[in-house]
Amino acid sequence: MPVAVPVHVLVLGGTTEARRLAESLVGDPRVRVTTSLAGRVAAPRLPPGDVRVGGFGGADGLADWIRAQGVDALVDATHPFAATMSRNAALAAAQAHVPLLALRRPGWVAQDGDRWHFAASLAEAAELLPTLGERVFLTTGRMGLAAFAELNSLWFLVRSVDAPEPPCPARMEVLLDRGPFAREGERELIRRHRLDVLVTKDSGGEATAPKLTAAREAGIPVVVVRRPPVPEGVPVAATPEAAVEWVVRELYADGSGTSG
Repeated sequence: MPVAVPVHVLVLGGTTEARRLAESLVGDPRVRVTTSLAGRVAAPRLPPGDVRVGGFGGADGLADWIRAQGVDALVDATHPFAATMSRNAALAAAQAHVPLLALRRPGWVAQDGDRWHFAASLAEAAELLPTLGERVFLTTGRMGLAAFAELNSLWFLVRSVDAPEPPCPARMEVLLDRGPFAREGERELIRRHRLDVLVTKDSGGEATAPKLTAAREAGIPVVVVRRPPVPEGVPVAATPEAAVEWVVRELYADGSGTSG
């Protein structure tokens, strides 16, 4: 459909893929890119282009912002587990009559030697743990630790970017760190802390995948929390490059032009 240029693309960000998408789009003079960050990380890595931080006030607030700011297309490049934001994005795009794309890196795939146990939620993961180990490497982030707070017989190494808030497991050590992580470092954590089970969300990507390799090499089980589905009817791109192609198709009348 013909649109005035520069077209305005709103990226719901906070992921490596969102930052890479902004880097690709910001170099195109026909595109204005705004990245929105939830503000849950104290010192986020800011992408190029315009940046806003904070919530919108639900789907209605996001739709109002889209209309007020003249957004032409919306890309949901949030974390694969940001289900509420993804749902709000789908509702807001429908209200504001703008195209929506979900940018999702593929999930991890088990390899020979992996001892994976799948869970539908953090609560289900917590139910599995007492049968699998006693010293837990918990890498699900600082949110949702309440699901593990009653497991008093287990010890946890909790890794997150920012310090977690209670309720938390009674017996735990907190490791504040941000990926990407190296396989040798993950091996050393497992060895030094005598960890015998890993808990992770199926976030996908290479930045945190070395923990899976280290767990496989150590022969310890991994509880993998399945990611929520993308809202029905929303197209999905697996890479920032594919998302750029989608922007071209949706917003450039002649289907030509790239953002380099």
